[in-house]
Amino acid sequence: MIRGMNGRPGNLVFGIASQMARGSVPGLILLLFACNPGWAQSQASVGFTLDFPQSIPDHYRIVVFADGHGMYESTGKLTADSEPPDPFQLEFQVAPVTRTKIFDLTGRAKYFEGKVDSGKKGLASTGDKTLTYQDGSRKSEAHYNFSLNPAVQELTAIFQNTSSTLEFGRRLTYYHQYQKLALDDELKRLDEMNRAGEIAELQAIAPILKEIVADPSVMNVSRNRAQRLLALVGAH
Repeated sequence: MIRGMNGRPGNLVFGIASQMARGSVPGLILLLFACNPGWAQSQASVGFTLDFPQSIPDHYRIVVFADGHGMYESTGKLTADSEPPDPFQLEFQVAPVTRTKIFDLTGRAKYFEGKVDSGKKGLASTGDKTLTYQDGSRKSEAHYNFSLNPAVQELTAIFQNTSSTLEFGRRLTYYHQYQKLALDDELKRLDEMNRAGEIAELQAIAPILKEIVADPSVMNVSRNRAQRLLALVGAH
């Protein structure tokens, strides 16, 4: 059985949670290579990792492949007052416009070769960030706290906003299973952040939004909020 957060049964529609511990190479990438090494090796990919202790999550990694396949993993608490759950993993499909933008920006950033970090001293830490690029002939990565490169700045925003979306989906899945009364506040916050432009790839969490809409045991106000969010991505 696929296990979810805290060892409970996982949501088979929305997420894939794993018991694999975090290592130097993300477990989800190892799993991908084990399942289909030929496919993985033939795909150009762009990855983003953030390590930011005391944040929620405190570590996450997103990899986007040239065919639009996306993979995500994170570790850390579900909420500020919760115990750390099992590492979370998810596969999702990246919107074509986002995939194209990610690879275009990567080219404009010279595939992260050379200096990426601003080098400015005294800047507040916003987490240890790593961008990676890999294809059949090239492999590069860059570590930074803050970059003056506009392409890197835009990529950072895309990946951070995507993580925000997927973490909303993670919490909504948990609340739908174990704490339905918390759904409305979470959906309201998701809607507000989406209006503020702080959410990306909303379609990736459409499955859990559909589950909420279809569940008569959920308050109508929450079901209506979920339905409005689905309408934004043309999901029914």
